[in-house]
Amino acid sequence: MTDRRSEDSTLEGQGPRRRLVRWLTVGGAVVVLGLLAAVFAGRFGEDPRLVDSPLIGEEATPLVLERLDGSGPLDFVTLQGRVVVVNFWASWCIPCRTEHGYLTSAQSAYDDRGVQFVGVVFQDTEEAANRFLADLGYGEGYEYVLDPGSRAAVEFGVFGVPETFFIDRDGYIVHKIAGPVDPASLTSALDAILAGRSPAG
Repeated sequence: MTDRRSEDSTLEGQGPRRRLVRWLTVGGAVVVLGLLAAVFAGRFGEDPRLVDSPLIGEEATPLVLERLDGSGPLDFVTLQGRVVVVNFWASWCIPCRTEHGYLTSAQSAYDDRGVQFVGVVFQDTEEAANRFLADLGYGEGYEYVLDPGSRAAVEFGVFGVPETFFIDRDGYIVHKIAGPVDPASLTSALDAILAGRSPAG
């Protein structure tokens, strides 16, 4: 026959142990959450679109790509001496529609300051790309080029669209924005580059 007092003492001993395990579990969760909060707090205020790229500080590969309008090739070497904004986009990309007007407006605003925008069609057809531009508008002075085989995308290390790269007057990649741009991100980056400063990010 089981000793009732022995059972009671066993149960009483388990109570404190259970409470201790529970408090240790809760305490551990609090510590983990605190560490996560510290990490996020350290990055608070940073724009998640400003993604580090191994190409920052590297010389841009000279490319020769056919213009979308069929007027011949665009040799990137001829753009040296200007600040070049290279935007990878596609007609099927919804965020690309959102940023399109900002990009074309910036081309107009910065053209006389030595800035050239180049839109590179990413994994899309010529027909679909032209329909996109016919619908949303061709930017005046804006260059649109094709990228068969995604050669340019590979050279720039593009993961998806839209992605925008900034090349300084000497031909070096100095900035990248992953995801759609907006007027503030474009203006701050271009003003910094034109002034010879490193864009914030």
